[in-house]
Amino acid sequence: MPATRRYQELLADKDIDCIIAAVPDHWHKQIVVDAVSAGKDIYCEKPMSHTAAEGVEMAEAQKRTGHIVQIGSQRVSSLICKKAKELIEQGMIGDLMMVEGWLGRNDPTGAWQYPPPFDLSPQNLDWETWQGTVPKRPFNPEIFARWRCWKEYGTGVAGDLLVHLVSGMMFVLGWNEPPERAMAMGGILRWKDGRNMPDVHASLFQYRGIPVYMRLNLGTDMPETYRFQGSKGILEMTEFGLTYTPQSGKDSAPSYYAGSFPHAMRAAYEKRWHAENDPKLGQEPMPETVSFKAADYDDVRPHLWTFFESVRSRKPVVEDAIFGHHAALACHMANESYFRQQAVHWDEATKMIKT
Repeated sequence: MPATRRYQELLADKDIDCIIAAVPDHWHKQIVVDAVSAGKDIYCEKPMSHTAAEGVEMAEAQKRTGHIVQIGSQRVSSLICKKAKELIEQGMIGDLMMVEGWLGRNDPTGAWQYPPPFDLSPQNLDWETWQGTVPKRPFNPEIFARWRCWKEYGTGVAGDLLVHLVSGMMFVLGWNEPPERAMAMGGILRWKDGRNMPDVHASLFQYRGIPVYMRLNLGTDMPETYRFQGSKGILEMTEFGLTYTPQSGKDSAPSYYAGSFPHAMRAAYEKRWHAENDPKLGQEPMPETVSFKAADYDDVRPHLWTFFESVRSRKPVVEDAIFGHHAALACHMANESYFRQQAVHWDEATKMIKT
């Protein structure tokens, strides 16, 4: 297929069944809506939308046309997330208490300080088209290469990184919905290069009454990690595997509170506690940590494969426009809370983020 500057030419080509949209966030909505309206299936990179309102429009376009939309948070198609989902559904961690997730980088490339092509100019870049409908700016090679740093084009660490954490969590827990509430804080603490999106962003969400604490940091390297905390233990999920550490949820010794009892009462309590709780000799419990290893859950190939298989079979995908919209909403709410400096919630009736 020859290269083209106009994606509309691809939509008009009847020999093309599907499109992959790997463009800045501010172009996602228009291309997805145009693609499904033209009868094409589309794989769109995360985050699905640049704003909450765009996400609503994209989800409605998928529903109206019936065409396949898959959003590109690739771990949703990984064996690691599939196994984590299975273990939690089996009750391995008991009642879910809290979810934590974090990811940190500590280098210029990780903070999107990409080097613009040396020869980039208005002569070889259609700057006006690239800017789309955002307020126009003079040609700037750094904005073109580093668009994630500016809210006019990107969605910051929320849309680039938090969306991965949220999408993986949603899949593992079977939550296809926006958070009830979000509170976030952070700042531009390391990369004071003119960007207007924070490079440190900590967000606290509430889903079904459960707190979800997500931390993104472009100034300290931290391996990407989830911790699903339950009444029976912790399931830790990383890029290459899972580790389950059980917890009994029971006292391992007499309560220290009995230290305030009179001596005879304390002795009687401790004797009774040991009689009721001490294991018999040779029957002591042996708690074990269980680990699973698998291929990198950041590998995009399985996710693309599920998309192309869906295009062929017409079977629905997991990370469709509804799922993508809900994942992106968490990111938009985190950004809104950061800029408004107060907690926000999603109002389904008006389909707006409100304080």
